[in-house]
Amino acid sequence: MLIPCGQYKPARNSSIRFRDLITMINSILSKFKQKNFLIGFIIIIAAIILVAIYKPNVLFEGLQRSALYALIALPMALLLGIVDIVNLAHGEFMMVGAYFAYFMNVQFGMDPIVAVIPALFLFFLFGILVYYITFKHIIGKEPLSQLLLGFGVGLVLAEGITVIATNFPRKLGLDYVSSSATIGGFTFGTFEFVYVAATIIILVGLQLFLKKTDTGQAALAVGQNPRGAKIVGINVQWIYLLIFALSIALIGAIGPLFGTRYTIFPGVGDQYTLKSFILVAVGGMGSLNGVVLAALILGMAETLVLSSLQYGKWADIIYFALIIGFILYRSHQRQVK
Repeated sequence: MLIPCGQYKPARNSSIRFRDLITMINSILSKFKQKNFLIGFIIIIAAIILVAIYKPNVLFEGLQRSALYALIALPMALLLGIVDIVNLAHGEFMMVGAYFAYFMNVQFGMDPIVAVIPALFLFFLFGILVYYITFKHIIGKEPLSQLLLGFGVGLVLAEGITVIATNFPRKLGLDYVSSSATIGGFTFGTFEFVYVAATIIILVGLQLFLKKTDTGQAALAVGQNPRGAKIVGINVQWIYLLIFALSIALIGAIGPLFGTRYTIFPGVGDQYTLKSFILVAVGGMGSLNGVVLAALILGMAETLVLSSLQYGKWADIIYFALIIGFILYRSHQRQVK
């Protein structure tokens, strides 16, 4: 609204925003004062600097790999943090999304990146259907029931794709995925930075949704205390449905991005389900920022090992070492307390 000349008064919101900024800065500084956080932060920064100096190609490739891991793990973190469900069919939903993009490209010439948009809507509806048929009935039950149900849903999806498309590996021939750039004498792929951009978009989008919208704040309340949220009038079952469908929509839409670069087959999602679960566990149940940080550690470590001709074959055990180290660290923390 325009204010006539001579009637301008300083907005009170400016002082409120300034106080909010000071509060945010103090909160950040308080985290840095925590010993464990500060030590871990210094170690990660130092490791990244050393990698950038001695193996700059590992820095770029590791960042791209980390972004892919974080991108796939974020929907699982959202679901586990609010609905408290471990979806062992997580990777299979991504696989189905990749096959959807492959079919749309082969049959109709649709670019896989464009296929992300219809995949987002279709998998949201698919998530609603799956929720009502399966996961709705095991919310609040023992974890074993959730694990078995997720495993069963994953088998149905994988076997269904096998029946429809066989288990023959498929790959889209896209010229732009092999694009590269050369800096300082070393060459690196550039298309994979799409994963970095997508991770930032999803992370920021989820943070804004959870913190700036009424529905998102209600979802956070349900994740923290479902019974208390129900008492104050929040429709807990509707929140569960929404978050589950949103999680499936996101991982389904990630499938086309995954299928642009990687070969797809019915079992391609298995390893990403396991890695996503490990990243969520290490990063903190429901902590989106923690998942991204854990993915950065895992991606950089794997890329560093893969860059060695002598030890490259050991890269697949990095995430097992990460979860073992995390368990030992947590156990040590409990003993200290």
